[in-house]
Amino acid sequence: MPRLMPRPGSRIRVGISSCLLGQEVRYDGGHKRDHYITDTLGKFFVWVPVCPELEAGFGVPRPTLRLEGDPDDPRLVFTKERTDQTDRMMAWTRGRLAELDGEDLSGYILKKGSPSCGMERVRVYASGSAMAGRRGAGVFARALQERFPLLPVEEEGRLYDLPLRENFVERVFAYRRWRDLVAAGLTRGRLVAFHTAHKFQILAHSTKHYTLLGQLVARASSKPAGALEEEYGALFMEALRVKATRGKHANVLQHLLGFFKRDASSEDRAEALSVIDEYRRGLVPLVVPLTLLKHHLRRFDVPYVRDQVYLHPHPKELMLRNHV
Repeated sequence: MPRLMPRPGSRIRVGISSCLLGQEVRYDGGHKRDHYITDTLGKFFVWVPVCPELEAGFGVPRPTLRLEGDPDDPRLVFTKERTDQTDRMMAWTRGRLAELDGEDLSGYILKKGSPSCGMERVRVYASGSAMAGRRGAGVFARALQERFPLLPVEEEGRLYDLPLRENFVERVFAYRRWRDLVAAGLTRGRLVAFHTAHKFQILAHSTKHYTLLGQLVARASSKPAGALEEEYGALFMEALRVKATRGKHANVLQHLLGFFKRDASSEDRAEALSVIDEYRRGLVPLVVPLTLLKHHLRRFDVPYVRDQVYLHPHPKELMLRNHV
């Protein structure tokens, strides 16, 4: 069974835009401290702060920057001075990303709307115009995601969408478990154990990826270790990016309940199915049927179910499944 949480005394390392921690690094000398990030997620994550505009040498305070030109390849320009700062930012970015490669990050939280850090829907202006469309990504954010395509990345504003919050945190812990497995040395036996423990977590997101990953594990002995690591890791993290819906969760819960059919009474099973249906219809949050399922697991210990990551994908103290 893979380790599910960080080792005692350690926390998961997550990159973050410095201003979200309260550091006064913005263009006007201010910050954008986010208390959910610092006070709640900060209990479980070690932050690795980065401010591209400050670290690239633009100073505090500094003139405002904006993106101009092609949304797929915009230029970073000082708004008033009209001077192009793209090459300067990219030169710094290449070096900083090389440094971050050694930080063993498991996720990254970016500042929404920033011409350097915005993940998506950043304003991109027609050159020299006041007209803008929200079709761009910040210069640093784009390069970050290209350099680390499997790394869970999210914007702080989107974390206030509760399903997106739960999905991001779930992916951070999943990525950490995967990286720990790779660091320990990927063997066929270890991959089978990892996949077995994550089967129902994967199924809650994507039946397509559930099938593809199962097929990949089945033929693992015929693939070189490097290719196996690359293909499984990419498919695994891609699967978790797919939205987990109430219908998918209900399907997984019914599958897990089936493992108790020999031990639980017909009344117990009927009650559980009723609660699962209430969840499916949006009457109760996910934590309700999960709590009942875990109750039966304590009564009728089923090791295969007990070891499923789906039942505990992140610390219960975060209460993320109270709201999805």
